Amino acid sequence: MNIRERIDASPMAPFQWVVVGVCTLLNALDGFDVLAMAFTANRVSTEFGLSGSQLGVLLSAGLLGMAAGSLFLAPFADVFGRRPMLLFTTGLAAAGMFLSSTAHSVTELGLWRVATGLGVGGILACTNVITSEYSNKRWRGMAVSIYTAGYGVGATLGGMAAVSLQAAHGWRSVFVFGGIATTVAFLLLLAVVPESVDFLITKRPPRAGKRLAVLARKLRLAEDTVLLPDLAGHNAGRGVRGQQVTALFSPANRRATGLIWVAFFATMFGFYFVNSWTPKLLVTAGMTESQGVVGGLMLTLGGTFGALLFGALTTTWQTRKVLLVFTVLSSITMVLFISAVGILALAFGMGIVVGMLINGCIAGLYTLAPASYAPHTRGTGVGWAIGIGRFGAILAPLAAGALLDAAWSAGQLYLGVGIVVLVAAVAIGLMRSPQAAEPVAAVDVEALVVVDGR
Repeated sequence: MNIRERIDASPMAPFQWVVVGVCTLLNALDGFDVLAMAFTANRVSTEFGLSGSQLGVLLSAGLLGMAAGSLFLAPFADVFGRRPMLLFTTGLAAAGMFLSSTAHSVTELGLWRVATGLGVGGILACTNVITSEYSNKRWRGMAVSIYTAGYGVGATLGGMAAVSLQAAHGWRSVFVFGGIATTVAFLLLLAVVPESVDFLITKRPPRAGKRLAVLARKLRLAEDTVLLPDLAGHNAGRGVRGQQVTALFSPANRRATGLIWVAFFATMFGFYFVNSWTPKLLVTAGMTESQGVVGGLMLTLGGTFGALLFGALTTTWQTRKVLLVFTVLSSITMVLFISAVGILALAFGMGIVVGMLINGCIAGLYTLAPASYAPHTRGTGVGWAIGIGRFGAILAPLAAGALLDAAWSAGQLYLGVGIVVLVAAVAIGLMRSPQAAEPVAAVDVEALVVVDGR
């Protein structure tokens, strides 16, 4: 078997779980970044004298940057490598955090928020792929779910840190803390996370054979069984960013691309709707303000456990089938959740269930997306899927606000979003089994090093 097949079939080595852990930390930056701006919004508005619409634009700046990073930076990972792009985007995110703390106007802060978002968007596309590629077949769903749960952990712990720091040192300290945390993540990434195995196999950068041999030792695989593609295919899959994007619509990929985009857009629409609007809509439906906040926290709490539950189920059942069940149940429980608002304990319990299910859906899409593309387009495919999903994330709060102004009730809004999530379920149901990795010819590392001169 080649190294890709050996990783799929072998038990998870400690090194693989360390890689998953670092990627999870990087994903937690997403959760921290989103809530850091939300928690500092009042003080930022006071300092810069912002109107509601100006604050709305500022809050959206980070999400727009994340979408752009996923769409336009992630494809370079398929050209230059996942690790170099991950280092670049993590450095960009750290710089954006530090520079946000120095802003002297709303325009400056908005620009630095976009820069931070660009970095975070690129990070998510690369870490999702690396987490998937360094996990074996049995535990891949669980590893990606642990990675996905990082968002909730980052949001919860980051939000708590933001409140404490802001009270003691002002809003700028929140972004300084974010910059320091991102710098620590950069150093861990530099020390621990290697290049993507599939990138080394398909793109054959300098010293690919030796680098794979080192990886084989860390993964506790027999080094003499590490195989690489035939030298005749040395340049296979090389290309520039535009060609990588075009490849998503090739006959082999267009069906998967279309369905994955629909699923990501609809699921992230539902995810960001419930996380952004639930506290306010619970108050509209009859709860007190404090009860509405608790209801929102129940979603976050459930979300962390939901991703892990999804991963645990995928060790026994097929990922796509588990995801389909989670998506259908998410749609149903959203409607039941808002209907249960009159019974406090039931509403809070349903909030945990909704958070569990919708976060499990995100974990499932993060698991399916890398497996749906061949190695040489994987970074581009995942990046664009996340980027399209971000547009759903941006649209959901805006659409909900407009419909609320148009006199829609909380129940009608949740019913409408439940229908949108059902669209994701239809797309998932139409998906085929993820394509297998491209065939790899049996050429051992020692022979490669001699012939290739590397």
